[in-house]
Amino acid sequence: MSQAHSMHLAANRKRLIKDRLAKYGVTLGGIFVLAALLLIFFYLLYVILPLFKGAQMSRLASWPLTGAKTLALGVDEQNTLGYRLTADGQLQYFAVKGPTAGKETEHFALSGPVTSFAASLPVQQSYALASGGGEVWVVKASFNVRYSDNTRTISGQPRYPLGPAPISVVPNGQHITALAFEYNNQGAVILASSNTGQLWLTRLDAKENFLTGQKQWQQARHEINTQGKHFTMLRVNPNLRQFYAFTAHQLAVFDIGDPAHGHITQVLQLSNASDPVTAVSFLSGANSILTGTAQGKISQWFEVVGQPKRHFAHIRDFTLGQPVAAISSEFNRKGFVASGSGGKLAMFYATSDRLLLQQKLPQHATEMAYSPRANGLLLCDGKTLQFYKVANAHPEVSWKALWEKVWYEGYKAPDYVWQSSSAADDFESKLSLAPLAFGTLKAAFYAMLFATPLALAGAIYTAYFMSPGMRRFIKPTVEIMEALPTVILGFLAGLWLAPLIEENLPGIVALVLVLPLTMLAMAALWHKLPHSVRDRVPEGWHALILVPPLVLMGYLAMAMSPLMEQWFFGGDTRLYVTHVLGINFDQRNALVVGIAMGFAVIPTIFTIAEDAVFSVPKHLTQGSLALGATRWQTLTRVILLTASPGIFSAVMMGLGRAVGETMIVLMATGNTPVMSWNIFEGMRTLSANIAVEMAESEVGSSHYRVLFLAAFVLFVFTFLFNTVAEFIRQRLRERYRAL
Repeated sequence: MSQAHSMHLAANRKRLIKDRLAKYGVTLGGIFVLAALLLIFFYLLYVILPLFKGAQMSRLASWPLTGAKTLALGVDEQNTLGYRLTADGQLQYFAVKGPTAGKETEHFALSGPVTSFAASLPVQQSYALASGGGEVWVVKASFNVRYSDNTRTISGQPRYPLGPAPISVVPNGQHITALAFEYNNQGAVILASSNTGQLWLTRLDAKENFLTGQKQWQQARHEINTQGKHFTMLRVNPNLRQFYAFTAHQLAVFDIGDPAHGHITQVLQLSNASDPVTAVSFLSGANSILTGTAQGKISQWFEVVGQPKRHFAHIRDFTLGQPVAAISSEFNRKGFVASGSGGKLAMFYATSDRLLLQQKLPQHATEMAYSPRANGLLLCDGKTLQFYKVANAHPEVSWKALWEKVWYEGYKAPDYVWQSSSAADDFESKLSLAPLAFGTLKAAFYAMLFATPLALAGAIYTAYFMSPGMRRFIKPTVEIMEALPTVILGFLAGLWLAPLIEENLPGIVALVLVLPLTMLAMAALWHKLPHSVRDRVPEGWHALILVPPLVLMGYLAMAMSPLMEQWFFGGDTRLYVTHVLGINFDQRNALVVGIAMGFAVIPTIFTIAEDAVFSVPKHLTQGSLALGATRWQTLTRVILLTASPGIFSAVMMGLGRAVGETMIVLMATGNTPVMSWNIFEGMRTLSANIAVEMAESEVGSSHYRVLFLAAFVLFVFTFLFNTVAEFIRQRLRERYRAL
């Protein structure tokens, strides 16, 4: 007895040790899971947070100015060398940072004293100069980079893109009072207002000698009818088909597609009489015009599609708070810096409608120039030159750009747009997450709409009505569907199911109607049969009787599809849907995704729901039946209520699976980021977008970080779904625990 007692105590000690090890192991595993989730959360935040940092600007050098008034400034790409174009026709190159900051490196005399001056787009770094007569020199301030013995040397050199000879732009005897010009590889346009009040347009067309490769410029001069208006500022569009003439309060848009017949196409009221325009600039690409006024308002205008033709529209405003003295735009992005007459300096980004930086300067800047990479800024306040280092990595991202409608250049109205890349150099990234989040919810909605009724109905029937013998076969068969790789489902959906649905759309619609009606008809027929016939079918095997009629009616519906298409839709269902009903139709659409992703979600919902229903204590079922309730009443009023926490968990697990699904959505849709509930259109989901674009994104870029933000949004989605699901599940358990 003593030995048995000792063995019993030893067994208890071993069991206690195992229990404690299991307890600690489960606890440690849970801690590791939570730690992993927290690490993912904070790593995503670490990558995302730089998106929302404002710009920073720090002064690297400052030196006093000598000589004539500054007309233009510029910096090379490496922020090593700057230049200054002065009113006496001199081009000075100098170092912009380091111990030699401000020291002149090269000096060129371009012309005599400059009486009229015009600048091209910042990316061109070219200028037109007039020296008292009717002739103009066009000069480009260029930089030469040489490498010798692993040493980089940068020097300045003026170039003459339209030739070294001056260009006569007004008739003899007149002199120039205002200038504007632009050029490209095919030609150039120079606008000149003369002392007589006339406006002259000089068009130069390039003819390249195919033997020598040299360009020869053919020149033609035309007088522009100004309709009696006196313009204070002129700007030429780089497309050389339009120019813009400004008065104190208005903008006149001229069409010069035919230079000999240039005419006004639109007159815009820029401001009221008490708020004159004081500064004008183009944004990068010259599609947008920025106008600054004496009351400190900066407005953006660009052309939009309208009736009956394209026209300029007022898009958005920015507030400087002081009279605008100067505006300078970035080379390749839609950012700009504005200087106020009270010394205020502010950086903005047009598309994201974002104020990035405000800074007070001792004197207001009269001239400003970004470096080509927008990481440096050269300022002139009339007395000193100052060079600032600029850190402004992600100005295009803001809450508005991510989640609200934005009016992009070339669009007829504000919209939600995801378009991260393009072949055009002046392309502006459009990084709205709204269509991606919408696409995620749309795909999940249609998948759950297909999967939830089938999975829950199948789970309830299998657990409650089906015979044990059939259940032992059906349940593992459905569960093994979860082992199907989603890439295979996506492959089949994209290459087989999508064309099948497109070619047999009437048959697919007929299936939705025919199959439920067939089941109802078979149920009615079953109840009409004699008991002697019905009793021959063992309890729980009735579902097998439905299989042949369903297969037959499904086959007939698909076989009749061509005839229904001919009878009801004129022989082409897709054409009828798009042209008669006005509904867009894509071959790979939400219907295909709903069916394919539904098959992926069904096993998850079925398994959890079936276990929940089957696990309802038998004494509850038997007690209900013993009290006279029917099997249906027992199901609806006892079993489903008791199993509701598990059923709800099943649905939420399926929803979580649908929200995070990647490969099926990637392969079964056109991956078009549109916001439409149309079942015949596709979508792009957050997960699919990450899978498609992460490999192409530059590490550390705005695109790269926004993709991580998309992952963070997906993480938050699933976290919220699971949290709400657990909360509701606990409430359901407490409510129906007494059953």
